[in-house]
Amino acid sequence: MSKSHYAGIDIGSNAVRLLIKCLNEPGSTEPLSKVQLVRVPLRLGEDSFTDGSISKKKSKQLISLMKAYRELMEIYEVTSFRACATSAMRDAKNGPELVEKIKEKTGIHIEIINGREEARLISADLMRSLEGKSEDTFLYVDVGGGSTELNVVRGHELIDSHSFDIGTIRQLSGKVREEERQSFCSFLTQLAADYSGHIRLVGTGGNINKLLRLGAPSERANVNLLPVSSLRSVADELRRYTPDQRMQLFRLKPDRAEVIVPAADIFLKVAEITGGTEIIVPTKGLADGIVDSICPIIV
Repeated sequence: MSKSHYAGIDIGSNAVRLLIKCLNEPGSTEPLSKVQLVRVPLRLGEDSFTDGSISKKKSKQLISLMKAYRELMEIYEVTSFRACATSAMRDAKNGPELVEKIKEKTGIHIEIINGREEARLISADLMRSLEGKSEDTFLYVDVGGGSTELNVVRGHELIDSHSFDIGTIRQLSGKVREEERQSFCSFLTQLAADYSGHIRLVGTGGNINKLLRLGAPSERANVNLLPVSSLRSVADELRRYTPDQRMQLFRLKPDRAEVIVPAADIFLKVAEITGGTEIIVPTKGLADGIVDSICPIIV
């Protein structure tokens, strides 16, 4: 393959993704183009948030998946790659041990990144892709299985970043501490006061993209708008059904059908406290940020 390829592995709480991009010719609209995206719904968070460690079964599955991803990267002749693990691996007592085992068996070194680095990677790509006036203040909200990352951006600069242990799998498992909820709400309340409610919300992650499809199906561009009123209507409709029924009625994958309502509730809480009336939904997320962080023409 003549073009240079770069890859990012995002090991989340609800799924593990491999994104491969190729370097475009100079002068192209975008420096990189997506070549392949693989998502496997391996729920590490179910173990980590409930038992405090990742089970032998899930560990073996993750090792097998990393071997498969390694093979796929070799087929695409990937020049460079980066693998990052987030909340589930951060919380797991055996996370570092599992990282060593994966390195030994696959040659893939996994970084267990903290919430701030996760937030930076999510925001970096969005700050480049989202056009706005220099005085605009954006709150980037990334809802994952184990945590929610909040990034405040003004004038294309990251000015504040916080990670809260409030995620969809934690919600379903009843593992969100009340103190964490209070800290989350207090941060948002202070933010709304500091900026007098003039905050534009940006949502990232798989759940908000699915909610966009259900709530604003005509929106399909690099940057899409989801009215909060539509989000609330969709959430209320989804809440009426079981996960199995959601799969059939709304064409959702099994893992997505379970977590989409808790995700919607988190986004709605953010909008309620900040006074947001719409959520900007770009098409890119953490995996894009990981790839971009190793591409020489973007770094």
